[in-house]
Amino acid sequence: MPDLRIALCQLDLVVGDLEANGDAIVSTIDDANAAGCDLAVFPELAVSGYPPEDLLLSPRFVAANQRVVERIAEATKRSSGHGCVAVVGFVDSDHDLFNAAAVCVDGAVRGVYHKRELPNYAVFDEERYFKPGRGPLELYRVGGVKVGVSICEDLWDPAGPVARQAAGGAEVVVNLSASPFTGGRQREREHMMRTRASDAHCAIVYVNRVGAQDELVFDGGSMLIDSDGAVVTRVEPFAEQVLIADLEIAPSYRGRLLDPRGARRARPSKVLECTGATTVRSPASAPTPPRAAQPSDLSREAEIWEALVVGTRAYVTRNGFSDAVIGLSGGLDSSAVATIAVDALGADHVHGVAMPSRYSSDHSLTDAEALAENLGIEFRTIPIEPAHGAFTEMLGPSFAGLDEDLTEENLQARIRGVTLMALSNKFGWMVLTTGNKSESAVGYSTLYGDSAGGLAVIGDVFKTDVYALCRWRNERDGSVVVPESVLTKAPSAELRPGQRDDQSLPSYEILDAILRDYVEHDRGTDELIAAGHPAELVERVVRLVDRAEYKRRQSPPALRVTARAFGKDWRRPMTNAFVG
Repeated sequence: MPDLRIALCQLDLVVGDLEANGDAIVSTIDDANAAGCDLAVFPELAVSGYPPEDLLLSPRFVAANQRVVERIAEATKRSSGHGCVAVVGFVDSDHDLFNAAAVCVDGAVRGVYHKRELPNYAVFDEERYFKPGRGPLELYRVGGVKVGVSICEDLWDPAGPVARQAAGGAEVVVNLSASPFTGGRQREREHMMRTRASDAHCAIVYVNRVGAQDELVFDGGSMLIDSDGAVVTRVEPFAEQVLIADLEIAPSYRGRLLDPRGARRARPSKVLECTGATTVRSPASAPTPPRAAQPSDLSREAEIWEALVVGTRAYVTRNGFSDAVIGLSGGLDSSAVATIAVDALGADHVHGVAMPSRYSSDHSLTDAEALAENLGIEFRTIPIEPAHGAFTEMLGPSFAGLDEDLTEENLQARIRGVTLMALSNKFGWMVLTTGNKSESAVGYSTLYGDSAGGLAVIGDVFKTDVYALCRWRNERDGSVVVPESVLTKAPSAELRPGQRDDQSLPSYEILDAILRDYVEHDRGTDELIAAGHPAELVERVVRLVDRAEYKRRQSPPALRVTARAFGKDWRRPMTNAFVG
């Protein structure tokens, strides 16, 4: 039985950095060639980076990406009698644009595949830019094995291109992907791919990108699945890695003959010959691929934490910053963000700032100091009372005869925002905001105050989940990072005497349950009330969510870790009279 030596090239590629992406791909092809690989598979739109969005409207960008593909093809020239076939994602153009894969071998592009199934939901809007591929599905003979090519969404359709390629004779189908992370997504993908492989009686080589792009985090999770639907090996999630494995190609005719579905009677597809490997290897000569953790071995908290770390590191560093600054209130959210930032950037690159006011409690400052000491970060205290007093005096004549209200509370938050931005300007630190999804949903934040910054690290994490993440992080290394007092005290913005969050909002356990159903599952007020929530509370929460849209539009991007995040996923109008 023939075997293929395959390089699963799970790379962290940068949107728009065409030359650097090309260099990384060429270097990886050289390594795959040296390892005797027949096939090297790269992620979707590897050359351009994913998603390129409106860069695609620039003809110069599209042309430059195509020139890089030509350079990559040159790297596949045969060396010492060996030629590795590289399948690389790029943007192809004709009368229209196509999300494409180039099949490169022996110094040239042997064929091009155009993505057939274009996602246009959630964070995806590929129909804005691309046209779907048309025409017959060609196969490529690599090392004596018939190989089909597909791209991301093509694999999700049970009757889509992968099923048709297998029916036309494919023994292996490669899938180039750029599938963003959400909690539990790895297990969902694996279940789908194992089903698709066993249904098609065809092995699947799935290669997903890793890293992050703006709000989106990519977890990798590339894997090799045989024609029985069993996982042969997988790449470590959240890590840039090239995994080389041998895949034994067993005859699939028995399964096809016993399959009652008529699709198996499809006419054979056209096969384009690729040079591929000429050396003879025994399966025992293959490097032993490292076995990454099974997806089920990563707890929900572990994978979300890792996604937040990866996303924070990518966003901060790729936007030209080396350091981050965080306002430390001694509360849960700022403690979580500071800890994530340390895991992402290192303690030497994270700066904590306490900004006490006349209403700050003693424990707020001591808890912030304890956290900073546990993390080993630089910590400074800048009291805001001088500025607060000056503003109060300055506005006094205009506010004469009026009671203090939310205005004075917001003033303190805005002074803190100005302070952090001043430090950012002076030292070149990115401000990381500390608001969570619960607060963002109902507008429990101050525009140009605590919402001012470069990245909302936990903006897609509900408050109850922030508690779970911090407890998990404390347990991970067997040492307390987030002080226990932070985890047990009542949440408070401390903008007035004795203030607590539950004076303005229901308990977070109740609030988050309503928000999950309304925001993430689009359940209306009637459904929420029928689920047992008090009608008055439901109507209040829904009203708060809808009215806060204008705040969210002016807030920094939030790393996406759920299937329905504010921003790309959520496009409610700011001016909106519909209720329910």
